[in-house]
Amino acid sequence: MKKFWILFSLFILPLVFYIFLSKGIYKYSNLPILTEKVVDVKQFTSDEKSSFANKLTVVCFLGSDIKEAKASLFNLNQTVYKRYYEKPFFQMIALLPKENKNEYEAVIEELSVFTDIKNWHFVYANSESIQSLFNSFDTPFQLNNNLYSENAFIIDMELRLRGRKDDEDTKGGKLYGYNMKSVSTLKNKMKDDIDVIYYQLKKSAEKQKRRKREI
Repeated sequence: MKKFWILFSLFILPLVFYIFLSKGIYKYSNLPILTEKVVDVKQFTSDEKSSFANKLTVVCFLGSDIKEAKASLFNLNQTVYKRYYEKPFFQMIALLPKENKNEYEAVIEELSVFTDIKNWHFVYANSESIQSLFNSFDTPFQLNNNLYSENAFIIDMELRLRGRKDDEDTKGGKLYGYNMKSVSTLKNKMKDDIDVIYYQLKKSAEKQKRRKREI
């Protein structure tokens, strides 16, 4: 029995660890692109700071039902934004109907009491512009009559929609968006997937440094 445990610790345990590590590396090197090119939000706003280009963006469509929107906004803020808002390139953009601007300004003021909202961008637009931007994501979802979607989306620095193709909870496996009403989805899926993208950015930066040293 003693020999077995010695052999186990010398050979089997390292092999198990290697397999586990390999799976982790595979996971962190692949986060699928689901839509190649989405429309840049800058086409619908005069705010020069609001653009998907060269940013890692979480996008949400909050609609005109302020009660529903507020619950989703605060879930997303507490679960995702507060974890990443100080990281490089990160931002959140919310699309809001322009006719509800006064109501949203009160909600944003409330949010700012306990959150540094420097990387939150609130874009007010008409219904046609909001619908056009949403359609460019090319998802199986639709905005409701209030221009609201329960899903938040990840847009990478090259204006590509990122998500999953093997999600066990989604029919067909493709996860285009992350349900803002579900804290567990935001915590266990969206945060994991954002971490994957940051891992990819880190590895890409390391490759660039190596190439510069070789030159």
